[in-house]
Amino acid sequence: MVRPILIERTIAAPPEAVFAVSTDVPSWPEIVPAIDKTELLTPGPVGLGTRFRETRTMFGREATEEMEFLEFEPSTRYVLGAMSHGCRYRTTFRLTPVEGGTRLSMEFGAEPLTFFAKVMSVAMAPMRKKIGEMCGRDLDAMKAHLEARGSATQPAAGQSEAESPT
Repeated sequence: MVRPILIERTIAAPPEAVFAVSTDVPSWPEIVPAIDKTELLTPGPVGLGTRFRETRTMFGREATEEMEFLEFEPSTRYVLGAMSHGCRYRTTFRLTPVEGGTRLSMEFGAEPLTFFAKVMSVAMAPMRKKIGEMCGRDLDAMKAHLEARGSATQPAAGQSEAESPT
């Protein structure tokens, strides 16, 4: 297992709002500049087991990955998983209430499974800092979006996070 990358941001919004926006897969391209498009592959609301494709620009090139929500605990945490190029990827998002908002923590990890992936993980080690910076920009975009919307991101009375307009 390659040492995971940990990124954290404190967002001036309640955990329910942060969770609702950060799991609203169809809205990601409007919020995160690096994400070009998303496509839900499973019907129904986003939740445990939801699969989707994300296309983003990385290092100046378009990359598309298929991901799945492996864990889904509203307002608390969720885990995204993917298999690609001989690696198992797992990204855990934790939401912690703090004074004035929510601490959003993102832990990105990769486990090389094939010989080629193991060799490439060593070769890619110098890119670790750049990958961390890209993840940080994603969280910065989410933070800016949520803080610009203020209390408008809070679910309406009687409405769950999954139903909240985003």
